Amino acid sequence: MRRGWLAGAAAAAVPLGWGWFEAGWLRIRRLELAVPQLDDALTGLRILHLSDFHLGMPSRGERAVERAFDWAASSDFDLIVVTGDLVSRPRGEAGLRKLLQRLELPTYAVLGNHDVEHSRDPFSRSAGLLDLSPARLLVDEAETIEVRSRRVQIVGVDPRSFRRGLSRPEALADPAADLRILLCHFPRVLDSLAVGAFQLVLAGHMHDGQITVPYLSGKLRLAHLGAPYTTGVYERQSTVMHVSPGLGTTLVPFRFFARPEASELVLQPA
Repeated sequence: MRRGWLAGAAAAAVPLGWGWFEAGWLRIRRLELAVPQLDDALTGLRILHLSDFHLGMPSRGERAVERAFDWAASSDFDLIVVTGDLVSRPRGEAGLRKLLQRLELPTYAVLGNHDVEHSRDPFSRSAGLLDLSPARLLVDEAETIEVRSRRVQIVGVDPRSFRRGLSRPEALADPAADLRILLCHFPRVLDSLAVGAFQLVLAGHMHDGQITVPYLSGKLRLAHLGAPYTTGVYERQSTVMHVSPGLGTTLVPFRFFARPEASELVLQPA
């Protein structure tokens, strides 16, 4: 009886140990995105896409976040964007601000559902984030910057208005901008966008499933069975979207076959 109990405990320890290790095993990935109607001057534009830090909870995801910021601070990107779920507990706010202070590049962020306390995680609490200086927090707002002598507009969706069906990012889009980028924590925003409103959408939320079961031709994402957008690149008419696998963890401090990722997006003409 005791031998069987020990064998069972050992069998459980192996996957749990792996899941704990993988939660901090950062992948750095470079993707070339074919962006519709991209101005020639913006060809090769480099965007660092980060998401889902979930700081404030015990997890090796914090290590993945720190390594991603090490890369961000040491590399020559044109723009850094963060697509929500920055902290899962108020105690994570101090660490978040310390990390953001390291960035000298233009950085834009939106909030996620954990940031405003709309989640299935019973341990998650909102930190009440209102300002992320030196990063610019966009709450159903738009900002236009000049990059390579071209006008790049960045629009950010607030998770509260999105969940209530009240967000209208197309109303903020500037047709005269040379590149229009939408930041939204939720990938399903792609389904509700007017055709041509934005050339590029950046989202997070899905964690690539976080806990997955691989099989021959893919993997079963247990937290998001049947979700249409889980990770990577998706195209819809004149818009391309990148969904980040994120960096942190929620509910449990493990990742199984869903490594945390910092994504470098290099824009190319479609």
